[in-house]
Amino acid sequence: MRKHWSNCITNFDEDVAIFADDYFNDPSRRVLLVAAAGFDPRSQPVSKMLADILGDRLSAFYIREERPGASEELIKRADENEAVLKAIVPSSTIFRIDVFADDGAPVGGARLVARMLENPIPDEVTDVILDMSALSIGIGFPAAKLLLEECENAEARSFHLMIASNPELDDVISSMSSSRISPVKGFAPDVGASGREVAQIWIPQLARGKANTLTQIGATPGNWYKICPVLPFPARNPRRADDLLTEYQNELVNEWEIDPRDIVYASEKNPLDCYRTLSTLKQRFDRTMAGTYEPRMVLSPLGSKVLAAGAMMAAIEHGMSVQYVETESYDFGAAESAPDGPPDMLVHLILSGPLYGGYASE
Repeated sequence: MRKHWSNCITNFDEDVAIFADDYFNDPSRRVLLVAAAGFDPRSQPVSKMLADILGDRLSAFYIREERPGASEELIKRADENEAVLKAIVPSSTIFRIDVFADDGAPVGGARLVARMLENPIPDEVTDVILDMSALSIGIGFPAAKLLLEECENAEARSFHLMIASNPELDDVISSMSSSRISPVKGFAPDVGASGREVAQIWIPQLARGKANTLTQIGATPGNWYKICPVLPFPARNPRRADDLLTEYQNELVNEWEIDPRDIVYASEKNPLDCYRTLSTLKQRFDRTMAGTYEPRMVLSPLGSKVLAAGAMMAAIEHGMSVQYVETESYDFGAAESAPDGPPDMLVHLILSGPLYGGYASE
């Protein structure tokens, strides 16, 4: 168990830069950054901040997610973004990952894990940072799990998460989903045999424009013991949760028949809030179902990467399944034409490393 995760080192917004300047100015630190190199502009801020501090002590693996439905405009944007990132971090390698196989199966996570195993973390690296800002769930979650395991197995290497989050930008980036539902690579735990009846609890993260995708996932097993939707609250936009309740009214009332007491609220800013909430929820289900049912929690994190990061931590720590529908293509046109919105929210967490000393995993 990772006892320190409930209150791990966390920084927000301007405090991220303050911490990074103090921590990474130590000349003994060598950092490997793993981040996206696609069309999303949120892939640049973390690289720029770290490069300004670390200089040639920073290297990077940039992941280029290749999707069959990408438009020429998005490909152009991704090419430009890739060139900027390579200029920011000259000591960088681009991983081009085909997200889908020839038959349409989502295989991006498995292919990324294979590439990363072929390119192990150099021995001199003291800190590994995963920038989840512009990585998809199908790529970011397997990368996080693999990097966390490798850093925990090293004696003096820390693992960091960083996220440049902008929910308003997420709202205007539309996507076309695949027709296949599948567990995310590394997040389909083997629960083994049980003499008790299995009670599946589905925890979908509600996000704007994702109703069809969540309906598709929700219809898969045929029946759920309970459905507990996650809403972002508190949020930068105080009405975001209300707007989502309005958008999902049909699903919540008619399709899923949600009891309002089963709605889960988690902070849009702090991933630890989502992690703690889901951990508490699991403990309660385990306690109340003991001896009667075998509870199995299934997560479907969509939308905000901050909430998704908290869900990922809970899935890793408690062996939860993550069901997901991979995206075939994105549309960034609405985001380009939208007026300037609020700035990105920056989040930083340290999930493992020497700073925790006696709180190491048991």
